[in-house]
Amino acid sequence: MKRSRFSEEQIIGILKEQEAGAPTAEVCRRHGISSPTFYKWKAKYGGLDVSEARRLKALEDENARLKKLLAESMLNEAALRDLLGKKMVRPAAKRDAVAHLRSQFEMSERRACAVIAADRTMIRYRSVRPDDSSLRLRLRALAQERRRFGYRRLFIFLHREGEPSGITRVYRLYREEGLAVRKRRTRRKAIGTRAPILVEAKPNARWSLDFVHDQLENGRRFRVLNIVDDVTRECLASVPDTSISGVRVVRELSALIARRGKPGMIVSDNGTELTSNAVLKWSQDHCIQWHYIAPGKPMQNGYSESFNGRMRDELLNETVFTSMAQARAVISAWMADYNTTRPHSALGYQTPAVHAAKLKAMGPVSPPLRGSELSPIAHTAPHGVTLAETLLSAG
Repeated sequence: MKRSRFSEEQIIGILKEQEAGAPTAEVCRRHGISSPTFYKWKAKYGGLDVSEARRLKALEDENARLKKLLAESMLNEAALRDLLGKKMVRPAAKRDAVAHLRSQFEMSERRACAVIAADRTMIRYRSVRPDDSSLRLRLRALAQERRRFGYRRLFIFLHREGEPSGITRVYRLYREEGLAVRKRRTRRKAIGTRAPILVEAKPNARWSLDFVHDQLENGRRFRVLNIVDDVTRECLASVPDTSISGVRVVRELSALIARRGKPGMIVSDNGTELTSNAVLKWSQDHCIQWHYIAPGKPMQNGYSESFNGRMRDELLNETVFTSMAQARAVISAWMADYNTTRPHSALGYQTPAVHAAKLKAMGPVSPPLRGSELSPIAHTAPHGVTLAETLLSAG
């Protein structure tokens, strides 16, 4: 509003001149005002003295200020209500919120930043990072190909392809693309202390056996016998069939020994196939030490259980098996990929085949002594272990 060039004191003085008997036209001509202006002043200030006029002016100014504050408060409240469902934590989200307020509520940038408590420097910042669209596409393609792999293993694959980006950048893109793997509920972990049995750091020092179950498309169930090298973490054999007896287990072990060599120790649970007379006699004839874990303690056969969990998560839960022939082909291909391509976190993200080759090149390594800095290669169960000779003597 345009400010008057007359103060309250001057306006009241002009009115008093007219009240003293001077003609209205003469008063207006002398002070350079129009008749409507004079009568407007008279309606507003007529009968008031200077102090009352000042108090009226102060009340009008205070009323205008309160109206302005109320209007601004209502506008801010409406803006915040409009942004109520939006999560404004990251800078990009705050930039979008400021742009929304400026377009929808016609706010200035300064006021929009004040409403959401954002720094104007951050809002005006524009990223100078290089374009990463090709890396995003390749990362998304790898995640679609290996849906149960996290960002660490995907980073290993990108690094093998020559990608120079670090793991921090890959993790940022991994999160922005929404590729995080849904975590399945894990079992409760056993607590307590165990005394480890040290194993020599070489291939064939100890094998672990266990079964994993699945079913075909028509509902027919089958099982897979997995044999794992505890030191190199290689999957030595993965045998699927509808029925696997103790005689079949002995036959597969004999064929594996013919190809790979004799193991120093075998660890398994107390399943009927693995405690049968055929298995016990075979281990005694071949002079192979066979350890059985304590009943109800699968954590004592942790290497095989871990491998079964990876197979369940990355293969069995992701594949529909139509026939046993197809199941054998798919499991064989996955086993080869596990040994030669898939990075293993416990091996420093090397593949089991590369780790086994390094151990063979190093030659025989004795187990570390008590108190040394090196950690044991593999553990067996210290309690509840039954040997094959014990079962044989018990009948």
